[in-house]
Amino acid sequence: MTRKISRTLVATVAACLLAFSSLGHAQAVDETPSALAMTGDAIFVRPALLATTIVGSAVYLVSLPFSLLGGNADEAGEVLVMGPAKATFVRCLGCTRTGKKPETVQTSN
Repeated sequence: MTRKISRTLVATVAACLLAFSSLGHAQAVDETPSALAMTGDAIFVRPALLATTIVGSAVYLVSLPFSLLGGNADEAGEVLVMGPAKATFVRCLGCTRTGKKPETVQTSN
């Protein structure tokens, strides 16, 4: 009886994961943010990401001896420091993707 319930639960979870995974990729990324998005990003998101960068740097420094012994200091630095720093400083105001906004090329006719 419990084996049947377990199989049913696993099948249901797998079906939900497969069905809902495409919803996140179906949305197009808007790279022309509104004034509200820019304001919210400047007032709320950037300070939180700056705090995350500072805390991540502190955690990286504390864990550095252990990550050096484990051989993953570069990976720890990328995840704890560089990821939040890129999201904080190398992202256009109000954009959702990290990185510089691609320049639009205009051709003259």
